[in-house]
Amino acid sequence: MKVKNLKLENFRNISNLKLYFDDEINVICGENAQGKTNIIEALWLFSGAKSFRNSKDYDYIKFGEKSAKISVEYEMLGVENSASIKFSDKKTAFLNEKKQPNTSSLAGKYNAIVFSPLDLNLVTDGPDKRRRFLDIAIGQLYPNYIEILRNYSRAVMQRNKIIKDYRYDKTISIMLDVFEAEIVDMGNKIVNYRKKYIEILNKYVSKIYEGISSGKEKIEIFYISKNEDLNLENIKISRENDMFTQTTSIGPHRDDISFKINDINVRSFGSQGQKRSVALSLKLAGAEVIKEVSGEYPICLLDDVMSELDENRQNYILNHIRNWQSFITCCDTSNIKNLKSGKVIKIKGGEII
Repeated sequence: MKVKNLKLENFRNISNLKLYFDDEINVICGENAQGKTNIIEALWLFSGAKSFRNSKDYDYIKFGEKSAKISVEYEMLGVENSASIKFSDKKTAFLNEKKQPNTSSLAGKYNAIVFSPLDLNLVTDGPDKRRRFLDIAIGQLYPNYIEILRNYSRAVMQRNKIIKDYRYDKTISIMLDVFEAEIVDMGNKIVNYRKKYIEILNKYVSKIYEGISSGKEKIEIFYISKNEDLNLENIKISRENDMFTQTTSIGPHRDDISFKINDINVRSFGSQGQKRSVALSLKLAGAEVIKEVSGEYPICLLDDVMSELDENRQNYILNHIRNWQSFITCCDTSNIKNLKSGKVIKIKGGEII
């Protein structure tokens, strides 16, 4: 996949900007708060996923303006495409000039991976961060997964509301049956998707991590489910305790993934370098899975991550993504001194200099 150009209108600190890109390496250079990450964020939003910065829709609109718009032209599987997203009182997405039901409809029609400094904490952070990693990756490959996840989350939310109100109105317990059936149905589908994804991911992550560690270490990923059997009987058994805690205690929203290097748990006993290498391997392996399923590599977005890595890991990234289109932000060009080709874009105050 190749992005040809990107146009930004009143997007964050950028008033009006159109960028044309190299087919391989694009370095976006500038001081902090000048607009580098805004460009990376715009490129990511066309994947159909939420912002990696946890932004709200109104955050995208330039101060003092009423709306913002981002547009992109790209090639995927040899076909030219265009997409745009407009932010105002509501968010509207278009693909090849056809209005989409929502931005998540773009998933699978535009593929990207993003790696930011926060992703280096993927191993050490809580399980919600790792579940989000899985859900975003799977959603790009299988867009119907997004709807399954949405239905599941809605069912859990409704069940939580009912068990909170149960002490005031016991007649509403009949509604628990409805939402618990949906939790079981959607939840098992989610778990199956996640396990299938990890099975494919393991094939690539082991090779990548072996390369980063110079063949000294081997990694394996495991899906951890607190309740191996998600069924109606188990969820009904959990009702009494859940009414006390006022939350749903079983289901894939409680699951996690773990990493072992040479059979040792990385989160508990791994070094800082190992944890960062695992996070890096996961992202790069995710791109390989997209390549296997879709037929071509996604674009690679690296936001201010090079300065956080030592020279060996920097070189590994640059060598590994050589055949993909990539976008790298940096303040100091010394972090990419090993680049031999590509395009450098310098930005200041939201404008190209």
